[in-house]
Amino acid sequence: MSPLTAFIVEDSATIRQNLVATLEEWAPVQVVGFAEGATEAIEKLTQSAPGCDLAIIDVRLKQGSGVDVLAALRTSQSTIRRVVLTNYATNLVREYCLALGADRVFDKSSDVEKLLDYCGTLATELRGG
Repeated sequence: MSPLTAFIVEDSATIRQNLVATLEEWAPVQVVGFAEGATEAIEKLTQSAPGCDLAIIDVRLKQGSGVDVLAALRTSQSTIRRVVLTNYATNLVREYCLALGADRVFDKSSDVEKLLDYCGTLATELRGG
């Protein structure tokens, strides 16, 4: 089975590097790009990476927010699956992100295994398996 292609929207280089390593080692995922801010993410996800399978988006970014990215992807009718991975996964944030088109919302501190499981399920769904 070929891996999912994923795009990371995360402003912390350390978290991003750890996430890439974890995803590529423990899930059928190949990370194909990243952005640190909302404007860059929106541009890349709507123009440069339209064939990407999955966007993993943090809520807090250096410029703008992950909410801006979700809203733009929803407006663009993008077929990229969207998950939010954040330290701010309160019920209110979860509901808001889901309303904006996030497929799932995961907490960085407690849901990484759930994210990996989601990636495995999505890979099977999209790639067969």
